Amino acid sequence: MTSSSVAGLWKKLTDKLPKSSKRSAVRNHIVVPRDEHIISRRIISDNALKVMNRLNQANFDAFLVGGGVRDILLGGQPKDFDIATDATPEQVRDLFRNSRIIGRRFKIVHVRFGREVIEVTTFRGNHTEKESKHQSARSESGMLLRDNIYGSVTEDAERRDLTINALYYTTRDFSVHDYVGGLQDLNDRLIRVIGDPATRYREDPVRMLRVIRFAAKLDFDIEAETEAPIPELAPLLKDIAPARLFDEVLKLLMSGNGLQTYALLQRYHLFAPMFPATQAMLNKQVHGAEALIQQGLSNTDARIAEDKPVTPAYIYAVLLWPAVHTLQADIMASGVPEIPALHQAAERVLHKQQQTVAIPKRFSLPMRDIWELQFRLQKRSGKRAEQLLEHRYFRAGFDFLLLREQAGEIPTGLGQWWIAFQESHPETRSAMLKPGQPEARKRPRRRRRRSSAPRPPQ
Repeated sequence: MTSSSVAGLWKKLTDKLPKSSKRSAVRNHIVVPRDEHIISRRIISDNALKVMNRLNQANFDAFLVGGGVRDILLGGQPKDFDIATDATPEQVRDLFRNSRIIGRRFKIVHVRFGREVIEVTTFRGNHTEKESKHQSARSESGMLLRDNIYGSVTEDAERRDLTINALYYTTRDFSVHDYVGGLQDLNDRLIRVIGDPATRYREDPVRMLRVIRFAAKLDFDIEAETEAPIPELAPLLKDIAPARLFDEVLKLLMSGNGLQTYALLQRYHLFAPMFPATQAMLNKQVHGAEALIQQGLSNTDARIAEDKPVTPAYIYAVLLWPAVHTLQADIMASGVPEIPALHQAAERVLHKQQQTVAIPKRFSLPMRDIWELQFRLQKRSGKRAEQLLEHRYFRAGFDFLLLREQAGEIPTGLGQWWIAFQESHPETRSAMLKPGQPEARKRPRRRRRRSSAPRPPQ
C-alpha cells in the first residue's frame, strides 16, 4: 500500500469519528475489515499460513504481526513472517515437530520449513510484583533480564516497541487489528515508541537502535518524545551483550540504508558506545577516517541495491581501520616493522572491540587479511603480484584499497595499476612489474654436515 493508500484507509476510519476525538481514538482497538485493506494471503508465506491455520484449528488465536503486516500495507514484500499467539511456547512446540524453543530472556519458538523459519511468540503481558524471578527479572538500571510474562493480545500490542510494528492480521476473518495507533503513524510516516520512551529504552536499550533502523529503512521521521531521551540514554548500550550487538549492527549497516543509518547513529550519539576506538579517531579528526566510513557504507549500499553479495568482514574492516591504522603508526614509531606492527595493532583494537560488539573469528580473521593486503598490494615485483591475484581475499583487499583512494586516505594510482594488471594478458604482465625490484633469489639450501663420529650400535 502506498502512502496515499494508507492515507485513504485512515480517512475512511477517522471520518466515522468526532473530529475532537480523532487523535485519542487512535489508542482504541480499531478493526479494519477485509474489503478495506490490501493484505492478501497470496503475499504471505505459505508456511506462515500453515502455522496460523494449525494454531487456529487447535483453538488458539494466531496473528501475523510486526514487519510482515507493516511492509505489506506500505506496498512492499516482507522477507520475514512472525506470528503472535495465545499458545505458550511449550504448546506451540507440541503442535509442530519441526520446532524448537530458543531464548532465555525472551522465549520464542522457531518453526522450520527447510530454509525458512517462522518465528512464533506468545502474547506478552504486563509485569507486576507477583511473578517469580524465573518469569520476570530486571537489572538495577531497569533493563529486562527475563521477560516471560504472558497476557492478552491487547497487552501484547502495548508491550511491542513501535506502533507501526504492532499491527495484527488474522486469517479467521482476514481483518487487521490496530491497538496502539499504528495506522495513524503509518499515514504520518512517523516512528513512535509505545509507552514512555525513557522507560522502554531502559527496559531494553536495543530499542533505541530499532528506532534508528526503521527511521532510516522507511525514511520516516522520529516522533519528538521518542527521540528526546536517546542521546542521554545512549550509554546504556554498554550493558547489552556484545554478541547481541554484533547482530544488531549487521541489521543497521547491511540492509541497504547503511549511510543514512550511520548519520542517525552519530546524530543521536549511539555509534560511540558500540565503537569507542573508532569514535575516538573521528573526534580527533584523523585524516580520511570519516570519509572512509561514509564511502564504505555508500559502496555497501550500492552493492546491496544491485543484489551483489556483501560480507560483515568488509564492513567491520572499514569501521575499525582508522583505529588500527593509527595504532600501527604509533607502534612503528618505536621501531617495529610494518607488518608485525599491523598485527599488534589489530590484536589490541579487536581485543578492546570485543568488549562492546563481539566479532566472530569467521569474520575477524578475514578482516586481518584485508588489512594486511593493504601493504602487500604495494609490492609489485617478481612473482609477488601474480601470487596475490590468487589470494583468497584479494578481491576484498583490492576493493578496500580502492575505498581508501576514494576517501582520500592514500594517493590514487595504485588501485588503477592493479585494475590494469588484472585485465592484462598473463604473458604481458611481466612488463608491468615495478622496475628495479627483481624477484628475490632463493638462498641455496644449506646442507647439513654429517657427523664424523661413529654411529652407535643398534
